[in-house]
Amino acid sequence: MFGAEFAADPMASYTRLRAHGCVAPVEIAPGVHAWLVTGYETALEVLRSPERYSKDPRRWRALADGSVPADSPVVPMMMYRPNALWTDGQEHSRLRGAITDSLGRVDPDALRGYVEHSADTLIDRIGPRGKADLLSEYGAVLPLLVFNQLFGCPPDIGDKLVDGMSGIFDADADAEKANAVLTEGVAELVALKRREPGPDLSSWLMAHPARLTDEEMMHQLVLLMGAGTEPQQNLICNGLRLLLSDERFAGDLAGGSMPVDDAIDEVLWTDPPLANYAIHYPVQDVELDGNLLRAGTPVLISLAAANTGTGLAYDRRRGNRAHLAWSAGPHTCPAKGPAHLIAATALEKLLDRLPDIELDVPVEALRWRQGPFHRALAALPVRFPPIAPTTRWAPGDEGAASPALSPSAPAVSASRAPESGSAAGPRRSWWNRVTRRTPTR
Repeated sequence: MFGAEFAADPMASYTRLRAHGCVAPVEIAPGVHAWLVTGYETALEVLRSPERYSKDPRRWRALADGSVPADSPVVPMMMYRPNALWTDGQEHSRLRGAITDSLGRVDPDALRGYVEHSADTLIDRIGPRGKADLLSEYGAVLPLLVFNQLFGCPPDIGDKLVDGMSGIFDADADAEKANAVLTEGVAELVALKRREPGPDLSSWLMAHPARLTDEEMMHQLVLLMGAGTEPQQNLICNGLRLLLSDERFAGDLAGGSMPVDDAIDEVLWTDPPLANYAIHYPVQDVELDGNLLRAGTPVLISLAAANTGTGLAYDRRRGNRAHLAWSAGPHTCPAKGPAHLIAATALEKLLDRLPDIELDVPVEALRWRQGPFHRALAALPVRFPPIAPTTRWAPGDEGAASPALSPSAPAVSASRAPESGSAAGPRRSWWNRVTRRTPTR
């Protein structure tokens, strides 16, 4: 599950693995062995059985006895950290409670307004050129801007955090160095928020009754940033790829197009941003689908394979949120609402301001980054008729202060988003060709 062949066509690998049944032995990095669950019902059995399958990586026997070297590229994504993802029982409940309570203080209207502001800034940068790489110039940058705002994080620290996090996802990067950069950046953010708390997620986590230590704060922030940057980038870019290449979405309304929310649901079913993850460790030797899984052996859930396996109704995906892209059970992603809102708003804004955007290469020529965990494009080149920048948001103003995202703060209203027009004449909205999206749920 590593190398260019797997990155280019993971579905072919999943098809071969299904010959073993719903669980198959895999190698996720050189010398690193695990089990991969490819069946939907079997995945739910693991995800919903914490008494049999632990999330605690300290149970990983091959890492503990040195069989897996500490510098293996997958270790930073699998190693123990005292956060809500890698704990069980009461400790998991305490840490997850701090996260969910803090996320609950984010005002969705304010969040939407800031995403629109950030999107306008980025579109103003690329608009006059008529071409761009939407991964490096939009999908990868927008989550960083939103992250910096949500967490009260200045750009210099934010750069370290995103560089470090993207490095531990990428199989070609120096994982140990990336993890060190990530640790340094998050330590700086925690120290800053201890000195200067504000109306942001970092400060709310610190003030939570769970009384998180500095170490716990660092690891909850790493967890939240891991979910909020790299996977968010992949969700946005995989959604854009689908919208720009699939006639169900790119055609006109009479041809059967579907709104952005349905395109996002399709991506979450077929190309989830984290394709293989949700790692568990059997508490003791256990039989699963006829296979003996030894205690302490990693068991990964193939969210992509489980979602697309035989027996699932492909014609019933529209509006269907039963996919496993957000995981399931006690470790279901607590930020799926904000994540969906950010992706939908980013797609809407781009397609509204650049209604005639097209891929600049055939869809089959797009390249995918290597790595066992994510489903991530290497680039997303596009072309479009050039447009003039808006006057309300000047390029380079993304570091400016914006309204706090607390319930008591004034939300950025969608009605304040600047109107834009193309250089060639009046704007022809993408929404004239497809239905408007349904409200984010």
